[in-house]
Amino acid sequence: MERVFRAPGHTGPEGDIGRWEGVVGDEEWAAEICRLKERRNAVILAHNYELPEIQDIADHTGDSLALSRIAAETDADVIVFCGVHFMAETAKILSPDKTVLIPDEDAGCSLADSLTADELAEWKSEHPDAVVVSYINTTAAVKGLTDVCCTSSNAVDVVAGLPADREILFGPDQFLGAHVRRQTGRDNIHVWAGECHVHAGISGPELARRAEENPDADLFIHPECGCANSAIYLAGEGVIDPERVHMLSTGEMLTSAKTAGEAGRGTVLVATEVGMLHQLRGVAPEVDFAPVNERASCPYMKMITPAALLRCLALGTDEVDVEVDVADKARRAVERMISVGTPGGGE
Repeated sequence: MERVFRAPGHTGPEGDIGRWEGVVGDEEWAAEICRLKERRNAVILAHNYELPEIQDIADHTGDSLALSRIAAETDADVIVFCGVHFMAETAKILSPDKTVLIPDEDAGCSLADSLTADELAEWKSEHPDAVVVSYINTTAAVKGLTDVCCTSSNAVDVVAGLPADREILFGPDQFLGAHVRRQTGRDNIHVWAGECHVHAGISGPELARRAEENPDADLFIHPECGCANSAIYLAGEGVIDPERVHMLSTGEMLTSAKTAGEAGRGTVLVATEVGMLHQLRGVAPEVDFAPVNERASCPYMKMITPAALLRCLALGTDEVDVEVDVADKARRAVERMISVGTPGGGE
């Protein structure tokens, strides 16, 4: 712990973001993490976008909602969520009696921040009879004002299962909302103009160029990406073989990676945050998984460093809590999602 210090970090949408540094994720570090984890009776969760050494030390790696549901079923007293803040909130919502820690409480999310509870309340007042459908990538306060949550893998099913004559307020991701509107054919969906700055930066022209350079490659595209609509357009115009285009959540990418490996695919172009490549390559090492945009790295996810995780387990910081009434309302929105559509894994 004497080597741990706060250092200047990545540049995010609001400027410089500091990180905990001073410790390397080596074998000595891994042994100490395991010792501290056992001492606290903790379970370590890591999102697919985390640093490789964080993913490798975790008990469970995957989508945020799937991780929260897994943690709720364990006998751990402490959940250490290596991800961004709203993910730790979701874990607390589903495990109110457990202590939830995040290795760096400043690890935020540009998508979750793009729709605040105050903004949603005002939007609802303008459409008092509408059903609010919120992507799981939102704060607890926004979930508390939501009728039903969704993930990228079940958003279409959730919306399709709602009464056809009801207006829908869908937020905060505009690219996922456009995908849902296109797939359901509904014209009574109002979509919030929010975005993940990392996914939004994966552009249509970039996708077209990479696809042209790799004419035989499959395309794994997250619906949050700025290139999602372009991929559908290019497939419709015959520029890209429609059979190559796969709109997938991160969890679905892992399943599809196994299929690609079994089918002997040579190259798969991946449009999502680059941390996902570590998991994909582990599932199908014989496939060349290449990023559509190699600069698509989330500075907030990368704030969960080996030093941050060590500090978290050694000191019991940073604890995440959600007010009981907010958590109760948010939990109902998640439970309604499971009753309306398939549970889905996460974003």
